[in-house]
Amino acid sequence: MEQQDRALATDIRDHINALAERRAFGLNFERHTPETVELPGRPIRKGDKVRFLAPRGADPKSVDQRLWRVMRIARTDDGRVASLARQVSPDSDEFETAIRDCDHLIVVAEFRDPIYPGLISTGKVERGGDKPFHTVINAENFHSLQTLLYTHEAKVDAIYIDPPYNTGDSDWKYNNDYVDSDDIYRHSKWLAFMERRLKMAKRLLRPDNSVLIVTIDEKEYLRLGLLLEQTFPEADIQMVSSVINRAASFRKGRFSRVDEYIFYVFLGEGHICPWVSTMLDESVDQGADDAAEQNVRESTGPSSNVEAPKANAMPTVWFTAVRRGTGSAERSGRPALFYPVVLDSKSGALVKVGDPLAKDAPRSQYVLEPGTVAVWPLAKDGREQRWRFSATKMREYFAAGTARLGKRDPETGLRPITYLQPGTLKNITTGTFVVTGRNPEGALELALAEGAMKDVTPRSVWNQTSHFARDHGTNLVKSLLGEKRFEFPKALYAVEDSLRFIVADKPDAVIVDFFAGSGTTAHAVMRLNRQDGGRRQSISVTNNEVSAEEQTGLRLRGLRPGDAEWEALGICDYVTKPRIQAAVTGMTPSGQAIKTDYKFTDEFPMEDGFEENVEFFTMTYEAPRSVAHHRSFEAIAPILWLKSGAKGKRINEAKEDFAIADTYGVLFDLDASHAFLEALGNSTQVRTVFIVTDDDRAFQMICSELPPHIEPIRLYESYLTNFKINTGRE
Repeated sequence: MEQQDRALATDIRDHINALAERRAFGLNFERHTPETVELPGRPIRKGDKVRFLAPRGADPKSVDQRLWRVMRIARTDDGRVASLARQVSPDSDEFETAIRDCDHLIVVAEFRDPIYPGLISTGKVERGGDKPFHTVINAENFHSLQTLLYTHEAKVDAIYIDPPYNTGDSDWKYNNDYVDSDDIYRHSKWLAFMERRLKMAKRLLRPDNSVLIVTIDEKEYLRLGLLLEQTFPEADIQMVSSVINRAASFRKGRFSRVDEYIFYVFLGEGHICPWVSTMLDESVDQGADDAAEQNVRESTGPSSNVEAPKANAMPTVWFTAVRRGTGSAERSGRPALFYPVVLDSKSGALVKVGDPLAKDAPRSQYVLEPGTVAVWPLAKDGREQRWRFSATKMREYFAAGTARLGKRDPETGLRPITYLQPGTLKNITTGTFVVTGRNPEGALELALAEGAMKDVTPRSVWNQTSHFARDHGTNLVKSLLGEKRFEFPKALYAVEDSLRFIVADKPDAVIVDFFAGSGTTAHAVMRLNRQDGGRRQSISVTNNEVSAEEQTGLRLRGLRPGDAEWEALGICDYVTKPRIQAAVTGMTPSGQAIKTDYKFTDEFPMEDGFEENVEFFTMTYEAPRSVAHHRSFEAIAPILWLKSGAKGKRINEAKEDFAIADTYGVLFDLDASHAFLEALGNSTQVRTVFIVTDDDRAFQMICSELPPHIEPIRLYESYLTNFKINTGRE
């Protein structure tokens, strides 16, 4: 037949192959390969696949949408010009050609094309001391998953994603086109889109102990459930129904919807941690009343050490007396709250609470008696802040035992000051907490009253006021940004609770969200860290897509993707990045202190911010030859840092010999290996070393001399191999 009718034979063969790939049972759908994504701003290179860009102001679909291959690039007086070619048809030996200015082309990456990513830092906030960094990556999420397979394969404790719900309202794109309700392949495209990403997500998760969380509504929850069963056959899967809008979404002739669904996929020993609420209602446990529940919430106010209460255990109730953050937390905002607490320099005992200094008086103006030292309300970097209350109140708190001195610093002789908040004092009067005595310095010692609180297992139906999307999603993000910039963000406390149940006993967990949206997952992880002193890391990935409505207006102005004005309104640059910056610093993008307070489990002013570190990156696409020839190290450097834990300093530039940062090192010249190994011997925190060499024998020799706790990785062989083979093949 092939000799008689080649086209017919090819068509029949394609249909047979497609049928052969179908599963006999389970979820069947067209996989719609290849999936493509446009890469605005990526330089045009020889060998690239490209598509024509429409003239500015024109409909992007008004030009030829076919893919072309760049055969060569010439430089002219007017710029770079590409010679293009494409096959007339899959079975044809004929090619058509074209010539276009590179400025009128856009690079297109197909699903199976290898990519060689780099990262460029676009800013960071450092308020967390030696804590690991949270990272936010502006990238197409499939390519970011490929990158994370290099840095975090089988190292992730939890993944939380809120993927497109496929409502039919053009809420997501497939192959650069919005998918609407008229698309007969809408569900099939969504499944193909999700399957590819879930397969890669599975490789990121720790197979012995991790959890995947996926939220969805009724449009795709049945298909998603089957897809999860097929992708994770070894896992235990549960679905939770969570009320997010008691006001309900009205639907004529149908039940009004108030909830959405949350799938939990448990791998290995992944499990749920009990907590103080069943989540069915607002009470702390099955036997507690609303008043007791509110008392518990009030007791867990501002702190970097608040723990999720355990059965018959006392939650942390002593909180720092220093007002943290910026703006009103500075001395200049309330000068009357800047005064010394004087201690005996030998014993560390309280001597007295001094009076406030004059508004602009230096601290040196306060005269200390011999043998004493002064504790001032200072930030870690030495900035002058303020106490939370007046000197008179401080004296009263020490007298009543509701303020106390902490562990003494052996170098300075200073001691931190903490106090009991009004909510905790109320818990004492209501009997939730009982006073068991005083410590030698007179501070109250408390215990949890018998039966006041107990662990319970959360139920599979959640009905919590804190999960309402409008109040604690839309309005909360508006408070952070100073204006409404994003539709339908998740309620912060809903994500916080979802994660708490699986990482409460993992204070160093790595948590990934590759549909990060407005950045709620990162924000929730920071709150969890504050509540129990954890050092959890979040890795958030979002593209910089501009909404469909805004795109129309921008195109009418002659703008298109890649232009600075266009990109400034993308979700990453316009919402995610400023939202997370605001959460950490306590300041809106305009520089104003955030006036709203956090609620529920941990109540404190948003202007206090968080003691966390976060860095923002944009993904780049490097040429493999440039990487192999050691000309792209600056782009690869953040990826090596991520692979080493995203902690401490980063090696940003190639050196002549070697470089060692806090947790990793890079040997650039094998001739410097002796000095490199000697320097490693003086470091106690380095766990990874990257060795730049093409010589496998030399690499093995250096590996044999490394301490057993250090993992050696060969550059650039490991990097190039990873991105060559991890191209999404089935």
